[in-house]
Amino acid sequence: MVITLPSLGNFLDKTYLMIKMKIQLTALCASLFLMMACGPAENKDYWGDTGGTTPPKPDPKPEITEKPRFIWIDAAANFPDFANSKEAIARDLALAKDAGFTDIVVDVRPTTGDVLFKTDAVKQVSELFAWTSKGYEKIPRTATWDYLQAFIDEGKRLGLRVHAAINTFVGGHKDNGGTGMLYRDASKKAWATQLNTSNGIKSIMDTDAGTKFLNPANPDVQAFLCQLLKDLARYSLDGIFLDRGRYLNLQTDFSDVSRKQFEAYLGGIRLQNYPEDILPVGAKSLPSSQSAYLKRWLEYRAKTIYDFMQKARNAVKSVNSHIKFGVYVGGWYSTYYEVGVNWAASTYNASARYNWATDKYKNFGYAALMDQMLIGAYASPLKVYGNTEWTMQGFCALAKDKIKGQCKMVAGGPDVGNWDYDDKATQEQENQAIVNSVKACMDACDGYFLFDMIHLKKASQWSYAKEGIAEALKH
Repeated sequence: MVITLPSLGNFLDKTYLMIKMKIQLTALCASLFLMMACGPAENKDYWGDTGGTTPPKPDPKPEITEKPRFIWIDAAANFPDFANSKEAIARDLALAKDAGFTDIVVDVRPTTGDVLFKTDAVKQVSELFAWTSKGYEKIPRTATWDYLQAFIDEGKRLGLRVHAAINTFVGGHKDNGGTGMLYRDASKKAWATQLNTSNGIKSIMDTDAGTKFLNPANPDVQAFLCQLLKDLARYSLDGIFLDRGRYLNLQTDFSDVSRKQFEAYLGGIRLQNYPEDILPVGAKSLPSSQSAYLKRWLEYRAKTIYDFMQKARNAVKSVNSHIKFGVYVGGWYSTYYEVGVNWAASTYNASARYNWATDKYKNFGYAALMDQMLIGAYASPLKVYGNTEWTMQGFCALAKDKIKGQCKMVAGGPDVGNWDYDDKATQEQENQAIVNSVKACMDACDGYFLFDMIHLKKASQWSYAKEGIAEALKH
């Protein structure tokens, strides 16, 4: 099948993570049992009581009488249609409504790090790169009307719930010689994440990485993003989702900021060989033999993301307590430690199943902080059913099991465009996979999530989503 890639800036980053993790999984399983126990136990929490062991009580949530169906609207991929046309927005939201979707998720902070909503914290998006009939080209935005508000107005008119999504820890993209604040603002240079490369620790700005990530551990980065979320929460939204609320990969972040925080977390221990005391130079996956501080490092990163999610939730709720706070995460929990995220419940003991987790790792499961979660069940169109990872149904069922009711709404579903890398499925099989995915995912969790609208548009697949939703609602 011909794969439609809506945006190299957004999709390749997301799908790269999925592919890399899938490839590494076999090797990981072989190597993990060889790992030795962690270094000497350290029971004292040197960061004090930050709430990591006692999750806050989630806001009361109304009973959901019908499982929601979410469709994601990637900023860059859909930019050729929506950047300058309210008419196109109205047309495609009507198609989403007719297909049976109940909720739209509008991406308003693409990987450039600039935004498509009102704020003084960062610049408005003036152009994005996207795939068109002419190839991968720059799409300018000349319209002056409020991009997000247009979706809110039309969505509410149609009776759709409207959510906004941001790419969280990003600050630029290498497209067009470099776009975003990390390229144009020298004062933000220190915000860029630092990678443990084979040639030493380097700023991501000095690598060929397309999406330029920020350092999640940097307090200035966290404060900036919380201000951004406060501005976003001033819109009349049903919810806000954080995408890329994570580290880039296992190679990040090895900045001086992270080193000092980690040494404090260890109780003031000074690492003699950094980063080798944690990971070998240039390591992109877990080594077969474990260093003294590796598992504590993974624990520290999970705590860093947990603490930020607390701050982010508080920022949103301080402006509008009725907006639902949530995240998008990939369903492949078994390797999600690589990006520093524990999206499970605080009662899910990862250390009982995974050798990379400490006993304390569970304390930084952030599910209870979320009003809603979207699970990327990004399996092949030939893997709709199953009870394991890398099946759509399995991704959703396993997510529900790990979240253990601490987040009341968990919806999962496929990426319906970038899902057949080996070109094994026929077009008919892909179309049927869309149909089958709805009930498979909805039965396994609390709703359905489809990524991305652009695929249904480009491949004229609205009817298959409609058929699948109709079948799911019969039961």
